[in-house]
Amino acid sequence: MPDPIQCGVHAARCRLFNRLWTRLKYVIFLALASVLSAGPVWGQKLLQKAVSNQPPAPQTTPTPPPQEVPQDPLGRDSPYGTVVGFLKAAESDDWARGADFLDSKQAAPQKQELARQLKLVLDRGLSLDLDTVSKNPEGVPQEQWRKTRNEIGTARIADQSLVILLDRVEPTAKRPPYWLFSAETLNQVPELARNLEAPWFEAYIPKALVENRFLGIPVFRWILIPLVISIAFCLVLLITAVLGFAIRGVFRLLGTSPVVLRAGFLGPLRVLILAYLVFAAAPLAQTLVARQIWRDIVAQVVAILGFAWLLARTLDLVTDVAVARLRRTNSLFRIAHLRLARWVLKAVVAVIALVAILYKTGINPTTVVTGLGLGGVALAFAAQKTIENVFGTIMIVADQPLRVGDFCKIGDSLGTIEDIGLRSTRVRTLNHTLLTVPNGQLASMIVENYASRQRIWFRHVIGLRYETTADQLRYVLEEVRKLLREHPKVEPNDARVRLIRFGGSSLDLEIFAYVPLADYAAFLEVQEELLLRIMDIIERAGTGIALPSQTTYLAEDSRLGAEKRQEIIERVHGQKEQEQGDQAMVS
Repeated sequence: MPDPIQCGVHAARCRLFNRLWTRLKYVIFLALASVLSAGPVWGQKLLQKAVSNQPPAPQTTPTPPPQEVPQDPLGRDSPYGTVVGFLKAAESDDWARGADFLDSKQAAPQKQELARQLKLVLDRGLSLDLDTVSKNPEGVPQEQWRKTRNEIGTARIADQSLVILLDRVEPTAKRPPYWLFSAETLNQVPELARNLEAPWFEAYIPKALVENRFLGIPVFRWILIPLVISIAFCLVLLITAVLGFAIRGVFRLLGTSPVVLRAGFLGPLRVLILAYLVFAAAPLAQTLVARQIWRDIVAQVVAILGFAWLLARTLDLVTDVAVARLRRTNSLFRIAHLRLARWVLKAVVAVIALVAILYKTGINPTTVVTGLGLGGVALAFAAQKTIENVFGTIMIVADQPLRVGDFCKIGDSLGTIEDIGLRSTRVRTLNHTLLTVPNGQLASMIVENYASRQRIWFRHVIGLRYETTADQLRYVLEEVRKLLREHPKVEPNDARVRLIRFGGSSLDLEIFAYVPLADYAAFLEVQEELLLRIMDIIERAGTGIALPSQTTYLAEDSRLGAEKRQEIIERVHGQKEQEQGDQAMVS
C-alpha cells in the first residue's frame, strides 16, 4: 500500500512543476517573439507595418490645399516619410538606398558609408518617438530654424550631442519637393561615429557570438533577450508576491476574505506590470528600430492582453456575486441568462483584444475576422439562426445595400424599407402589407435598390404598320432623335433610335435613352410626355402604330414561272452533254 505522505509530497511536486513549466512556456514564447521582431528582417517589416498604422501627428498649422504635384518615389514627401524610409533601408542593410535620404554631394561609396555612420549615431544616441515627427509635406514651423528645416531630435553620446535636422528641397517642374537629412547634421556624423564605443556588455561576450548570425540575428541576442525577459518575469513574480501578501494582510485586519485574490486578479496584474517594465526598459535597446518595436508593439500588445484578462476576471467576479445574490433570492431562472451574458461579453472582450493586437502588429483584422469559424460559435450558443441574423445585421449595416426609406426589390417582392432591426428587416409592400425578412437570409439574397440609382432607363419598342414607306420611316426616325436630343430631361449622349427588325406584323423601332431623375413619379411624368410626342410624330408622318394582325391575300393559281422553269432545265441538260463530249475527246 503506498505511503500517503509520499503521495502527497509527489503530488505537490507535480503541481509546482506544472506551474513552473507553464510560466516557462510563456517566457520562451515571449522571448522568441521578441528576438525575431528585433531582428533585421522581421524587425524591419514589423516597424513598417506598425508605423503605417499610426494616426497622423497633430499639426500646429493648417494643412495647405492639395496641389497637383508628382509623388516622390522613395516616400520622402514629409519628414516622417524620410525618417521611416531611411530606417527601413538601414535595417535591411541597403546602404545604396539609404544614401538617397542624405543631402550630401560625396561620391556613392563615401555617401553609403556616411549613411551607415548616421544609422550608428541614431541607434546609439537618439531617443525618438515617430509619432512626433511631422507628416505634413510642409513640415512644422520651428522658431529656431528656417521654414524649410525641421528638427526631429538630439542624439547624445557621452558628452557629445548632435541635433538631427532635415532640410526640404524645393520642387522643380520635373520633381516634387522632398526632405533629406541636412548637410549640417551630416558634417558632424563621421567624427561622432568614430568616437562610438561598443556597448559595455559586448566586452564580456565572446567575439564569435557577436559576429556570427542565426536567421539574420546575432547569436548573442538569442541568449541575451531570453535572459533579460526571464529576469523581468522573476521581478514581476516578486512584486506580485509582495503585493498579494500586503492584500492578504489588509483583508485579515478587516476580518474578511480577499475576494480579489480568490478571483484570480494576480495573473492579469503580473502581465500589466510586465508590460510596464518592457515599456520602461525600451529606451535601453541597442537600436532605434528595436526601441520602437519594444515600446510601440511588444509593450502595448502585452498591455492589451493584460487588460483583456483583467476584464475577463472582472466579469467572472461580478457574475459570481450576482449569481450568489440570485440564489439567496431564489431567482434561479435568471442564472442561465446571466452566465450566457457573461460568455457573450467575454467573447466580445476577446474579439476586441484580438483586433487591437492585429492592428498594432499591422495585420488587417478584416481578413482574419472573416476567417473565424462562425459555425462553431453558433453551435456553442445553440442558436445558429439567431447568430446568423445578428451577423447578417452587421453586414447590412456595414455594406449598406439598403437603408430605411429605400424602395427595393427583395426576391419577388417590391416595397419600401420601414425598419432594419437586430434580427429582421420590415418592408412595406406595394399592397401595403408588412413583409418581414430575417437579416441572415437577407444578407445572402439579391437585393435591387431603386433608391440608389441616379437615372432611369427609358426604353420602348414601337411597331409601325407595314404600309409605312421608307421615307415615312426616315422621317419618324429623324424626328424622334431630334426630340431626344433637345428634350431637357433626357441625356442626349446615350439616346438612340433604330429600326431593329421586321416583325411579324410591324416595323419595330427601338427607343433607348436615360432620364437623369431618381424620383420614379417624376420619371413617369417625363415618360408620358415623350410617348405622347412620339405619337404626334407618327401621326404627322401619315402612318400609325401597328396592331398584332394577320393579312390574307386571295388570288388565282397562275403557275408562276413555268416557261422560265423549262428554259432552265434545257440549259442545264445542254451543259451536261457538252461536259461529257469534252471528257470523251480527252480520253
